[in-house]
Amino acid sequence: MIVLEFKAKGRTTQYSAINEAIRTAQFVRNKCIRFWMDNRGVGQKDLYRHNTALRAEYPFVKDLNSHACQAAVERAYSSIARFYDNCKKSIPGKKGYPNFKKNCRSVEYKTSGWSLSRTRKQITFTDKKGIGKLKLKGTWDLNFYQLDQIKRVRLVNKADGYYVQFLIRTDNKIDTQPTGKTIGLDVGLKEFYTDSNGHTEPNPKFYRTGEKRLKFHQRRVSRKNKGSANRKKAINSLGRVHLKISRQRQEHAKRLARCVIQSNDLVAYEDLRIKNLVKNHCLAKSINDAGWYQFRKWLEYFGIKFARVTVAVNPAYTSQECSKCGTIIKKSLSMRTHVCQCGFILDRDHNAALVILNRALSTTGHVGTWILDPNASGDSTSTLIGAILSEQVGSLNEESPHL
Repeated sequence: MIVLEFKAKGRTTQYSAINEAIRTAQFVRNKCIRFWMDNRGVGQKDLYRHNTALRAEYPFVKDLNSHACQAAVERAYSSIARFYDNCKKSIPGKKGYPNFKKNCRSVEYKTSGWSLSRTRKQITFTDKKGIGKLKLKGTWDLNFYQLDQIKRVRLVNKADGYYVQFLIRTDNKIDTQPTGKTIGLDVGLKEFYTDSNGHTEPNPKFYRTGEKRLKFHQRRVSRKNKGSANRKKAINSLGRVHLKISRQRQEHAKRLARCVIQSNDLVAYEDLRIKNLVKNHCLAKSINDAGWYQFRKWLEYFGIKFARVTVAVNPAYTSQECSKCGTIIKKSLSMRTHVCQCGFILDRDHNAALVILNRALSTTGHVGTWILDPNASGDSTSTLIGAILSEQVGSLNEESPHL
């Protein structure tokens, strides 16, 4: 599946109606969570019945499309099922107990409650929330897809406006020729990554670069009175800065991952647990700013899309082990050169990348499994334009710059 995203253009009253639909979906989800808390052991069918009772009791819930209410119930049950699953797996720490949502930003429709215009440039929401017809602004053409391929439509409220996302069922794989190359990647803070060929990619540090502007907007928010219109405007300005940094980091990770996957048949990287790494408060900000998780996610996504092998190896002692003889040489973070007793001298990160590649080639390792549904992990776009649908190549909107 792919997700195509368009900017929604409408009137102020329509935006207010979208916000009301989002709040209603949030209300249904929270009510289902409360029903589960009061009646432990209830299943998804019981939540659906509770949703039916809510529609009969509250007129504003009935005004929202029934499938949109069902999608809100599914969101509630998803959090409940994830909590039970974490308990069964006995994962350490918090298990993700379902909580009430305060600021939801999206509402999801299924196959009813909306209709596309003949030109596929406008979408009309037909429930009683009063959203009406919205113009779709974007570079994608929905005419390449049949209406029955559109499985869900999502309205999303972001800091820079409202968006409409279409979840489309289609094949998203591309046949590529083998390159005969393999590569190992060692991610870091000084350099974004160093590969087994000795090439380094600089770390852009988007958050550090925009931190001064973030602090300026955060001070403006703190000086405004709570609940005032000026405070809401200041919060929106702060959200736009955060959104820009997030998009910059995502586009950077996506661009690099696509280039690496297309240039190599096998890509090896460390099976890092970022959640554990950020417990180090001295490095937490820099680790989050680097965006290693997103980079790995896109490596695995493009690996499936282009039929490449991605292998996540055990990260233990990759920076200490000698890539030539296998001897463990203890190093502190300040030691940037690997010097082994066998006479092998190399840059620390380059040596680690070689160790990562050797481990991947010596075993099948852990092939990337973070993306359970790699074709529907985010907002998508099409990368090729052809004459007929069967010749189209769909890909995530995150592969191209946002609007």
